[in-house]
Amino acid sequence: MSVLPSSPPTTANVIVSIAGAPVRGNSNAKLTVIEFIDYQCPLCAWHFREALPGIERDFIATGKVKYVVRNFPLESAHPLAFKAAEAVLCAGDQHKFWEMHDRLLANQQALRPTDLPGHALSLGLDVPVFQQCLDSGKHADGIRSDIADGLKAGVAATPTFVVGLTDPNDPRITALRIIPGAQLYTGFKLDLESLAVSRK
Repeated sequence: MSVLPSSPPTTANVIVSIAGAPVRGNSNAKLTVIEFIDYQCPLCAWHFREALPGIERDFIATGKVKYVVRNFPLESAHPLAFKAAEAVLCAGDQHKFWEMHDRLLANQQALRPTDLPGHALSLGLDVPVFQQCLDSGKHADGIRSDIADGLKAGVAATPTFVVGLTDPNDPRITALRIIPGAQLYTGFKLDLESLAVSRK
């Protein structure tokens, strides 16, 4: 796990906004899962490979969960993570956020700035526009805002997940549970099922 020195997060008064964040799944799903992610973090890639497919199959595709990503690059440990997060957001400008998210997590050995245009080309993006976005740093402030929000929520490691109830009229998610670190899909499934049942 990639970690900053801190106490374990608790749900006390934790509210995380998802305003403007890309959503995977039904925007009105009962539960919202927010992942604070670092694209160079090995356990973020492990979660992507080992747990997210089950979450996608059983909760996102069935309309039970909407899945949102906020950025939390730990630059001291992962110097390529910040620019990788920018790359995903620049791809999002061309409607390929999730495709770039998936590609970078599946190819963590190729996250150098010189590698990123090749990923854009593979996804069919307009590469000069993508490169201009990267060079301009247009999404850097948004990433720093994500980091600040994560720190306020007590996030100290990646991945960390904030799970709360969806309010279609309010982008702020009040945490019902905070899950620090990657875990097997079976554990994640139990968490999500217990929250869905308890909030019926």
